Amino acid sequence: MKISYKTPEEYIENIPPEKRDSFEMLRNVILENLPEGFSETINYGMIGYIVPFSVYPAGYHADPKQPLPFVNIASQKNYFALHHLGLYANKNLLDWFVNEYPKFSKTKLDMGKGCVRFKDPGKIPFELIGKLISKISVSEWISEYESTIKKK
Repeated sequence: MKISYKTPEEYIENIPPEKRDSFEMLRNVILENLPEGFSETINYGMIGYIVPFSVYPAGYHADPKQPLPFVNIASQKNYFALHHLGLYANKNLLDWFVNEYPKFSKTKLDMGKGCVRFKDPGKIPFELIGKLISKISVSEWISEYESTIKKK
C-alpha cells in the first residue's frame, strides 16, 4: 500500500522518530538556502522543491501536469535520499559536488546520477548541502533544464 502525503509536515510525521530530527535538519538546511522562487511541496511522494506553474507553466516534460522539479528529499528504509536534478543536468555542478564532498564528510560518497544517499543520518554534510542548494537560481535552473534534460 502506497501512502500519499498531502504536506511536508505530514511526510515528516511518518518518519521513524529516531530518524526524524536528522531529516528535519536536512529539510531546514534546504529551506534556509533555497533560492527565491522555488516552492516546497509534496512531489512524486517525497518532499519536493519545484518551480511553480506560475513561474514555468509548461511543467515537467515527462508529465506536464507536474511542476518542474528541482530537488526532492525522501526517507527510505535504509537511507535518506537527496535527488538533485541539477547534479544530473550540469557536469560542472556534479564535479564541484564530488570534489567538495570529502572536505565535509569522512563517509564515502554514495551517489547515482542525481541521487545522493545518506545511510547514516548523523553524518549528513549539512553545510555542503546548503552550498549545493544555493548554487542555482530558478532562472538558471529553467535554462539548464531546457538546454539539457528537456531535449532528451
